[in-house]
Amino acid sequence: MSSTVSKVLAVLMVLGLLLAACGATPEPTSAPEPTQAEAQATEPSAPAEEATQTFKLGVLGPFSGPSARTGDEFKASVNMAFGDIDWQICNYKIEPVWIDSQSDPAKAAQAYEQAVVQDEIQAGILNWHSSVAVSAMEITAKYQIPHFFGFGATETVNEVFDSDPEKYGYWMTKGWPTPKKLSISYVQALEDAISSGTWTPAEKTVAIYGEDTDWGRSFGTAIKEQLENVGWTTVAEEYFAIDQTEFYPLLNKFVDLNPAVIAGTSTAAPAFSAFIKQADEVGLESLIIADGLGWFGEWYDLTGSSSNYVIDQIPGWATAEGQAFAERFEAEQGFPPSPSAGGLSYDGSNFFISVAKAVNREAGELTSEAIYNFVKDNVWTGDWAYTEGIVMNRYEYRPDTIPDPVVGKGYYIFPVLQYMDGEGSIIYPPEWAVKELESKP
Repeated sequence: MSSTVSKVLAVLMVLGLLLAACGATPEPTSAPEPTQAEAQATEPSAPAEEATQTFKLGVLGPFSGPSARTGDEFKASVNMAFGDIDWQICNYKIEPVWIDSQSDPAKAAQAYEQAVVQDEIQAGILNWHSSVAVSAMEITAKYQIPHFFGFGATETVNEVFDSDPEKYGYWMTKGWPTPKKLSISYVQALEDAISSGTWTPAEKTVAIYGEDTDWGRSFGTAIKEQLENVGWTTVAEEYFAIDQTEFYPLLNKFVDLNPAVIAGTSTAAPAFSAFIKQADEVGLESLIIADGLGWFGEWYDLTGSSSNYVIDQIPGWATAEGQAFAERFEAEQGFPPSPSAGGLSYDGSNFFISVAKAVNREAGELTSEAIYNFVKDNVWTGDWAYTEGIVMNRYEYRPDTIPDPVVGKGYYIFPVLQYMDGEGSIIYPPEWAVKELESKP
C-alpha cells in the first residue's frame, strides 16, 4: 500500500470518529457513566467540525432591575461555559439570545415571546425568579420551546407542570427544587442545637418574613409549617416588595415581639443587604435565618459584620473544579461568583450542552422537538443524568421528582451555614459540620 493511500485512509478514519461523536448512535438505556465527550464538556476545546447550521438559544435572567447582579453572574457563567466549546455543538453554531426578565413576570413573558417570534429561539435555559418561571411556562407551552434549569423553585411551578405535563412539560427541568425540600434542613439544624444544649432559646417562637413573590411566600409557608410541626409558635408573618430597602418599622415590630428566630428570604441583593444591616442597627436579638443571602457573590461587602451569626443555606466550592471556576470567574469579571447564581448557572449551561450532544447523537439533528423527546424519554425517566457539575455531584431527574431534581446527599443538596466575618461554616448536616450553631451574644 502506498504512503499516499495510507494517509487518505487515516484521514477517513478520523473523520469517521468525529461523525460518530456527533452523529446518530444508540444512547444507553441506563444512567451512564460520563463519556469522554461529556467529561470534556466543561474544558476548552476546538470545534470538531465546521459549523454548518445555527441553533438559537434563549438565556432568561434578570439582566436589569433589582436582581441585576444575579443577571451579571448568569451572563458571565453562560459565556464561560459556551466559550469553552467555542459556542459550537457538533456542526451547530450556538447563537445566544439574552432575555431580560427585569424581575417582572409580565415583562419577562413579553420578552420571552419576542425572543421566540422575532429571534426564533429553539430552546431556553436558566431563570431566577419563581414568579417569572410561572409566567414563562405559558410561553414555552404555547410555542413548544424546551427550557432547562430554571431556578424558579415555587410549588406553583410543579403544580402547573403536573396539571398537564404534555403541555407544560416544555419547562423541562428545574435547577432548584421546591423550597420545602431544602428548608427542612434549617428546622433540623435548630432542633439538633436545642437537643444538644448548644442553643437554649427562652421560647420556640418564630417570625416569618420575605419578599412578596411566589418564591418568598413559598419559602415562608414551607418553613413556617415545618417549624410548627415540631412545636414552634409563629408570632408574625410579614412580606415586603422585592425592591423595598427601608425596613425599620418592620424590624422594630420584630424587636418588640422578640422571637427566638426570624426566618425568611429575598432574591434581591439591595433588599436583603439592607434588611440585614438594619436588623443590626435596631438591635434585633433574634437568630436570623436569611435564606439566600449568600446567593450574591458580594454579600459580605454589602452587609459587613451585620451578617455575623446569620444562618443561610447555599452550596459551596467543594471540589477542585469548583474552586478553579471561582478563581477564573473573579479573575475575568472582577468580582467573586456565588455558588448559587454563578456556579449553578454554569452547571445549567453545561447540562444543556451535554443534553444537546446526546440529542444530536441519537436523533442526528438538534431541534426543539428532538430535544423535548430525548428529555421526556431519557432524562425524566432517570436513564440519563449529568455528572460533570462543579456544584452538585449529580443532576438527576426521576418520574417521582420531575420537574425537580433528585434531592439528597450525592445528588442535589445544600448544607446549612452560619456566617462569621464573611465566612460561612457548615453547622448541618452533622456529618459535614465543622462547628456548632452559635447564639448571638
